[in-house]
Amino acid sequence: MSEDPELSEGWAGLLAAYAQHLAGERNLSAHTIRAYEGDLAGLFAYLDRLGVHDPQAVGLRELRSWLANQQTRGAERSTLQRRAAAARVFFAWCERTGRSGQNPAEALRSPKLPKRLPQTITAEVADQMLAAAVARAGADDGPVGCRDVAILEVLYGAGIRVAELCGLELADLDTARGVLRVVGKGDKERAVPLGRPGWRALDAWLAVRDTLAAPTAGPAVFVGERGGRINPRVVRRVVHRALQVVPNAPDLGPHGLRHAMATHLLEGGADLRSVQEMLGHASLATTQIYTHVSNERLRAAFEQAHPRA
Repeated sequence: MSEDPELSEGWAGLLAAYAQHLAGERNLSAHTIRAYEGDLAGLFAYLDRLGVHDPQAVGLRELRSWLANQQTRGAERSTLQRRAAAARVFFAWCERTGRSGQNPAEALRSPKLPKRLPQTITAEVADQMLAAAVARAGADDGPVGCRDVAILEVLYGAGIRVAELCGLELADLDTARGVLRVVGKGDKERAVPLGRPGWRALDAWLAVRDTLAAPTAGPAVFVGERGGRINPRVVRRVVHRALQVVPNAPDLGPHGLRHAMATHLLEGGADLRSVQEMLGHASLATTQIYTHVSNERLRAAFEQAHPRA
């Protein structure tokens, strides 16, 4: 949290216990736990100002008042939705663990978000991005150039998250089956196929990896310029730089390449369930957003090319 509001002893103790639950029982990342703590600390500080210091005394009225206060102060709909969800999950935990006799947030509703299609790139732009990265690596002829090509090929070819790419280890490369072993959200493991261009790029990088890797890298597949395991910030910089050289390409991060992979698979005829498994989505509804992206592309192509459009 950037600012830690002063909390009453009861709320501070509950927040610490809940954070321990999120880390120990739900295996959430430190970043996700900090986000929960930030949202809940704001709620608890508001309840303290109302004179409510115990979950047993919290009702739906107080929670609605809190959300209305956030909205008045200019919070975005996405922020309100996230905070309402944090409150629902927290009070469900309180009820389940006997800290409260009910979940006052169960009926808490937040403003619906307008549907926004994820920004992505066409297959042609992806090809141009990768070709430019290969040309730059050839001219540079250094290990960093080979690494960057492999990063781009894996992000776009396998559609994995940036944290999953940074966590890849040498033992996770199953060349016999042509898949990557990926550990995703909630420590869930899945096997993700990678195509021949991706494996060629990985082979070229692994041939020079040891010239860059330091002992601190351990078995990490990708390493930074100082030799340790690569971090997400460096990967984002690689993607931004790769797209900057492509004319009229949007400025996307690693997640944009994940969107592109999913969209292009569906446009090529892949079934939604297979794409869901490759992306590691817990719900099929999350994957369905990519069908909307494909439909928009098809409509645009129809309107541009069909004589009776």
